[in-house]
Amino acid sequence: MTDSRPHRDTIFLEEAEIISHQAFDGDQYILRLRAPRCAEKALPGSFAHIQCDNSRPLRRPISIMRTSAEQGWVEFLYKAVGEGTRLLARRKPGERISVLGPIGVPFKFNPERSRPLLIGGGVGMPPMVFIAQALAGNAEFKPLVILGSEVPFPFKPQPSALLMPEMPDGVIASMPLLDDWHIPSRLASLQGFPGCHEGYVTDLARHWLQALPADELAQVEIFSCGPHPMLESVARLAGEFSLPCQVSLEEFMACGVGGCAGCVVEVQTGQGPAMKRVCVDGPVFDARAVFPS
Repeated sequence: MTDSRPHRDTIFLEEAEIISHQAFDGDQYILRLRAPRCAEKALPGSFAHIQCDNSRPLRRPISIMRTSAEQGWVEFLYKAVGEGTRLLARRKPGERISVLGPIGVPFKFNPERSRPLLIGGGVGMPPMVFIAQALAGNAEFKPLVILGSEVPFPFKPQPSALLMPEMPDGVIASMPLLDDWHIPSRLASLQGFPGCHEGYVTDLARHWLQALPADELAQVEIFSCGPHPMLESVARLAGEFSLPCQVSLEEFMACGVGGCAGCVVEVQTGQGPAMKRVCVDGPVFDARAVFPS
């Protein structure tokens, strides 16, 4: 008999050690944990359910930004917006944190769509970085990463060494880590940050898509994570250019492993609308199923 819950044997509970915990403007933090079992199994789109503090038994779902299976660490970007994440922000290197993960259906890559367009906004940036890490050095794919933020980015933007003639003049700011991986990236914001596109991530993505010849446009697939209104706009953009699109949803969760059904969303299926759990049926869904036109 086939187990209808394939995630059952791939989620691990670990007492993870904090390796580093960096603070950035805008109440943003990058947390690196030694959690070797999670690091070994995590895939782009995975998240972990983290106990922020012993005084708060309910965990918080946080997307994984990158991993090292060899060194046994996982890294997260999060924003301190509530009491739980504010308590998490106080935790120090050397302390231990309970981590449940990796959880969720990951992104899937199609070799026939060799030009992945990765669009991340705010704390939706980490899954895009994780995809980029997975594709770095893979000659089969030529990804472009577009990141947006209305607070200072949680890294120091720098002019990219990877030129992109399809981009608007002056839009040259990039994420240094992605440049190191030889993956082009560009940044967007409405805050007037130097070198960034003055506008939304979807505006910048549209500019790039319009500049592609038809044969290259046919190779594009869009991947995205960010606030709900941004994902709606990304889904419309994908429809405008008749492109496949996968989105990673952000929802409040209680158990994080499919038991409580507290994170359900309506998804269109071949049999009609259905309620799906973001934690284990997602967080990655076909954009057309979540945002039907």
